[in-house]
Amino acid sequence: MKIEGVELRTVEVPLVSPFRTSFGTETVREALLVRVVGAESEGWGECGAGTAPLYSSQYTHGAADVLGRFLVPALGAVPDLAAHRVAPALAAFKGHRMAKAALETAVLDAELRARGVSFAEALGGVRDRVPCGVSVGITESVPTLLDVVDGYLEAGYLRIKLKIEPGWDIEPVRAVRERFGDIPLQVDANAAYRLGDARHLARLDAFDLLMLEQPLAEDDLLGHAELARRISTPICLDESIVSARAAATALTLGACQVVNIKPGRVGGYLEARRIHDVCAAHDVPVWCGGMLETGLGRAANVALASLPGFVLPGDTSASDRYYRTDLTEPFQLADGRLTVPTGPGLGVSPLPEVLAEVTTSTTWLPLPAS
Repeated sequence: MKIEGVELRTVEVPLVSPFRTSFGTETVREALLVRVVGAESEGWGECGAGTAPLYSSQYTHGAADVLGRFLVPALGAVPDLAAHRVAPALAAFKGHRMAKAALETAVLDAELRARGVSFAEALGGVRDRVPCGVSVGITESVPTLLDVVDGYLEAGYLRIKLKIEPGWDIEPVRAVRERFGDIPLQVDANAAYRLGDARHLARLDAFDLLMLEQPLAEDDLLGHAELARRISTPICLDESIVSARAAATALTLGACQVVNIKPGRVGGYLEARRIHDVCAAHDVPVWCGGMLETGLGRAANVALASLPGFVLPGDTSASDRYYRTDLTEPFQLADGRLTVPTGPGLGVSPLPEVLAEVTTSTTWLPLPAS
């Protein structure tokens, strides 16, 4: 595939309501979009990095810088460019998985659009609809939390995930369980605890949770393995899983019983599929995490979640969970599920008028012929 150039576009899309985690509070989704322009088609990718390096070391403007200085120019040296050649071409540059993922996704989207093949078909999806959960941020009070959860259950979401941190864990979880009974419920700590908190975290066992997500630091696999021996709630790893190799190591150590796959965190959808395959070989369930994606990232995530090993509802919420106006035609919840796009590539495209309104900067990077 011949690529003429790459456009980097920064957008700022207001969130419906503030989203608070242990990392801070977001009111606007600042997203970096990557558009690959080829001779036969164009493709889109969305970088999962946030405005600040809080969830990971990556952040929006840093991703734009490394893409412009190093990653995009490196593609010019790749003969017969295809999505599976992107990761090897960028391997010399350490880290920056979210930037690499956005670029690979855009190349894959362009390639699939030219071939008339959908993302789900290319990845090996087996479902036409995927079950959806919702992630609930830390609220100002327990009564407010209960009202928020009630609204999402009324909307039809099939699983509730609560963000927790020291000082906001046992009581909010207890309140939700007592109010709503045996709904599918899980919690996400975003690495806010230490192994010394094991006795405290064991108090969550009383609430029959689906999982406790990423309780300890991302590099503490041994700590997670020890915690798994001390509590009965299944441990799910998120930030710790950065590749298929990392997933295999975590499973071998007994550091988790569930894996959250976020394509941006692991370097792209091709590596995400490899992690899915590793977990399937170990009979470990996976689910698709979210990074406040717009409709572009959401389309790809929904396609990924249609693979057979994704047996748990993911954070693939409807567009109106985060945005009054999405960049694409909105994804709408029906019976707790989202429909997997079937059109070529992502199956969706940005709405030109919306994209123009939220764009804050664009950079065009011509790609010399290889």
